[in-house]
Formats: sequence, structure tokens, C-alpha cells
Amino acid sequence: MKYYIIAGERSGDLHGSNLIKALKSQQVDSEIRCWGGDAMEEAGGELVTHYREMAYMGFWEVIKHLGAIRQKIKFCKEDILAFKPDAIILIDYAGFNMRIAKFAKAYHIPVHYYISPKVWAWNQKRALKIKKNVDYMYVILPFEQDFYKRYGFKVDYVGNPLLDAIRDFKPSDDFSFKDKDVIAVLPGSREQEVIHMLDNLQKVTQEFPHEHFVVAGVKNLDRSLYAKVENQPNLSLIFDETYDLLSNAKAALVTSGTATLETALFNVPEVVVYKTGKISYAIAKKVVKVEFISLVNLILQKEAVKELIQEKFTVKNIAAELEHILPNGQKRDQVFKDYKVLKDMMGDENTSQKTADLIIERTTNS
Repeated sequence: MKYYIIAGERSGDLHGSNLIKALKSQQVDSEIRCWGGDAMEEAGGELVTHYREMAYMGFWEVIKHLGAIRQKIKFCKEDILAFKPDAIILIDYAGFNMRIAKFAKAYHIPVHYYISPKVWAWNQKRALKIKKNVDYMYVILPFEQDFYKRYGFKVDYVGNPLLDAIRDFKPSDDFSFKDKDVIAVLPGSREQEVIHMLDNLQKVTQEFPHEHFVVAGVKNLDRSLYAKVENQPNLSLIFDETYDLLSNAKAALVTSGTATLETALFNVPEVVVYKTGKISYAIAKKVVKVEFISLVNLILQKEAVKELIQEKFTVKNIAAELEHILPNGQKRDQVFKDYKVLKDMMGDENTSQKTADLIIERTTNS
């Protein structure tokens, strides 16, 4: 079988790599061509384009780069036709992947969508476009199955791939902060996130001189973005060791995204923060239809972890909320109780294998 897989960001690369491993465990000789990152390539995919070339964040940032995005879409379509896959597997990354889904449908190439675009957050009627252009949808959040049911689209809830990734994680004995008393700082995996987030997060560390903070950097970004946090007395910088950090952290400051759920699954109390450009935020306020932005709160349908967004993203607010979740803090015990409910709601592991088995069965029988 020949599969063409498209992921457009770091988390998609992680989930795509586990899916590739699962596919190849059943079909050793399968050919997999992909857009993603290092993890997908290491898992056995032939990497066409790295996600760092496509990681635009925010409405305005996407608009500014429309020309480059159109060129990528054009190249992707040509590459798909040349490869002639038996199936296309799309991983989140809605703006790009929905265009590819429509294209594939027109050429009668089966479309499998793994990890739904967040259509429940804004412009919910896009679910009808998904129903029209996607053959099979594999959702990873408990409430998404009911959401699509409202639009007459039967989808498969396969659990959450983060459960697989965390289950398979093996802590490193060489991790610099193993068994240390640290607070994790996760400023995001995209350039714009780090630019908007890191300044205030670094200033918060100065409010806790007796605590040690560790910033989780990512190697695919320019190291100069992290210059302001280097050589600080109670602040360290590491790269691509986020799971090791979370397995040793007593609390965390986390930029909204997949990392909020990862932090919760590691049972680390967190404060969720987010800030973007003024234009992008103004547009988002008009179109976003959900009460919360963190996956933890969206799944639980309550503010289990504090969200400090845009104008609330201040040093004073962050410091106050961090105090509440540190040991002996007034909110810490309740966070642990909410995390237990969250894990019960998310179900079993083996998400990647379940999804791969369904894709193989449906591709083989098509």
C-alpha cells in the first residue's frame, strides 16, 4: 500500500510518527510519503516538506504568507498525483489539509482525516464541508463524536494519541534536572508563540527567586529566540526534552496548545497562557465559539486550569496563579482531582494502532 500523510506542525509530527510505526507494523512494505518533521522521517516516512516551512500562527500571519502557502498547496497536489497513493491521511492542520481533501476527492483518492480540525471552535458549519470531502474521520477528543453527529457524519473516536506517546516515553537517567524541584516553562513550538510569550514568562521567574524554572525550547527554532532566558540565576534552558521536564516538574506555565493536555496527563498542575498579535486576536474574538482555549478545560467543560489570555497575560496575574498551584497552594488539590476525571474521560491507549488498523482495513477493502 502507498500512503501520503500530511502534518503541518510539531504535534502532528509526533502523532504522525506513531501512526507510521503502527501502519508499518502491519504492512512492512508499505510506501509512505509525508509532510511533517524529523519524527515522521525517523519512523519510516519519506519526508517531502518539513513543518517548519509551514508553521504560520494566527489569522493575520496566515494572510501575510498566503502566496507561499498557495505555492506549497500547488506543489503538494502535483506530488500526490505523481506518487499515486492508495490513500491520503491528513493530520489536523485545517487550512492546508481541507484544500487537499477537496482536491483528493475530485481525483477519487480516499481521504482519511486523523485528528479533526477544530471546527467546533469556530465556523461550525465547516463540518458539512468535511463530511463532503472526507471519507473517514478519526477524532481524538471525547466530545467530537457527538459534535459531528449533529451534522449527520459518523466518525470514529479512537482515543487520544498523547496517551500512546506518554505511555511509550522512557525517562532519561541523564536528564540534567532528574529528581530536582523545578517549575516547567513551555513557551510554545512556533516562532510567533515564543516571541509573544517568553518575555513575560521570564519576568515571572524573577518573582520566585527561591524556585528554579526550566524553559523547554525546541531545536527547530533559532536559538536566538531564547536569548533572554539564558544566563539567568534561577532559570535554565533545555531543548527537546519536554517529557523529561514534565516528569520532574512540580508545576508548569504552559502556552495554550497540545502541551496543556500533555502537562495534565503528566499530572503537573499548570497555568495556561496565551498571547498573539492584536489583529489576529481581534479576528479570533469575533469568530471563536468556545468558552475555553485549553484542551484540558474544553474536555472537562470547566476551568480546571487557569487561562490567562491576551490582556490577562501579565506578570502579576501569572505569578498569583502560579502561587495557587505550587505545593500547599489553595488550588493544587482540586487540579489533581480534575486531572483524574480527565484521564477517565479520555479512555484507553493504543490510539495509533486502532487508527492504523481502521485505515488498513478500509484501504484494503476499497
